[in-house]
Amino acid sequence: MRAPAPRISGSRRLSGTMKLATILLFNHAERYMGNLSGKVALVTGASRGVGRGIALGLGEAGATVYVTGRTSRAGASPGGLGDTLQTVADEVTHAGGQGIAVLCDHTDDAQSRALFEQIRNEQGRLDILVNNVWGGYEHFYDGTEFWLEQGFWDMPFARWDKMFDSGVRAHFTASALAAPLMIAQQSGLIVTVSYFAAQRPDKGVA
Repeated sequence: MRAPAPRISGSRRLSGTMKLATILLFNHAERYMGNLSGKVALVTGASRGVGRGIALGLGEAGATVYVTGRTSRAGASPGGLGDTLQTVADEVTHAGGQGIAVLCDHTDDAQSRALFEQIRNEQGRLDILVNNVWGGYEHFYDGTEFWLEQGFWDMPFARWDKMFDSGVRAHFTASALAAPLMIAQQSGLIVTVSYFAAQRPDKGVA
């Protein structure tokens, strides 16, 4: 019998995009693995937005969910965004799973390695990795204007490296660190969240 889709019943409403991403991931994970009770998941970049929604959906499915990011207290996030890791971890637990918050800057390889070593030591397995981290918000600003509204030729060259380090490279390193755990248990699911501009044009995005 097929498990019901997650209700996404956190303390704040999720946007339609967040709900869709969560339900699609849940359905794929449920088909791939069955019931998520007893499964261990990691959602990178889960302080807010799509990452938070996915973490809540996995929690409602009964998984133990590690949530990572760099925001440990309200108002401390780059770009002034809300929510904190511990808040999301508590919401995951309230939803029916077990939420575990871990501060991690995924552009720092040492911190990433320490995260996966913690999961190995505490759980002995990793069933689901969701690569959602993206540290680009602070790189859209130079203190005066929003770079995304400019032509790419007017943007600082360093932004290219920063965006890839905190996005594509961070997804690659997390996948590489997750693979040995999944190979050892001969099962696992790796999901990478991207931007819709990869499929269709968007203003200011090349």
